[in-house]
Amino acid sequence: MDTTILSLALGAAVAGFVQGLSGFAFGLVAMSFWAWTLEPRLAAVMAVFGALTGQIISAFSLRRGFDLARLWPFLLGGFAGIPLGVALLPLLDATLFKAALGCLLAIWCPIMLFAPRLPAIRAGGRLADGVVGLTGGIMGGFGGFTGVIPTLWCTLRRMDKDAQRSIIQNFNLATLAVTMLSYVVAGNVTRAMLPFFAVVAPAMLIPSLIGGRLYIGISEAAFRRIVLALLTLSGVALLASSLPRLLGSG
Repeated sequence: MDTTILSLALGAAVAGFVQGLSGFAFGLVAMSFWAWTLEPRLAAVMAVFGALTGQIISAFSLRRGFDLARLWPFLLGGFAGIPLGVALLPLLDATLFKAALGCLLAIWCPIMLFAPRLPAIRAGGRLADGVVGLTGGIMGGFGGFTGVIPTLWCTLRRMDKDAQRSIIQNFNLATLAVTMLSYVVAGNVTRAMLPFFAVVAPAMLIPSLIGGRLYIGISEAAFRRIVLALLTLSGVALLASSLPRLLGSG
């Protein structure tokens, strides 16, 4: 089997399971596989498509309500950020971006994981939620990373797992749909990419459903540990893929 297709299918399967379990992180997990074999624009499009497909699956198989009062600041910020991310995508130093994001996740998330009694963030209200949504939208335009910063923010706010899952699932579904449409309009999706869509969707279907079933049975504390561990590992993976290139170009 072609190495690119194998990498694409394996990355989609693992990322689909993780997203089904946690509600986010498809792009980060998939990129840890795809960064080595796929060119950046193809990887970004596949990450958005796979994440969107996973959120659609979750919307039907794992419904967690729809709290518009909590959700709308995230959505407004996210919708404003998406065009900025799409516009910046061709100009972005992808390696530097991944290294910076990887540092943030690899340093901060273990602190939260091993210091569970850190006080919850209560300040900022809806304005802070909107800024977080804006950041998620920009990162979505970069390559489907819509849920990373909102998930970290919800964890810092100490939301219970179903409230967090509801916000992240609905935020990701809406912003990823808009991001995918923006990619199509901007010409980032080409006819040559069509066979790759046909690999990603079936490869992630069953793993995503399995991850969703496991989510139902885990406790609040276990869910928080899983989310923080995934964020930490995502940061390490981003650093591992970006630092050699940064050091080599220095």
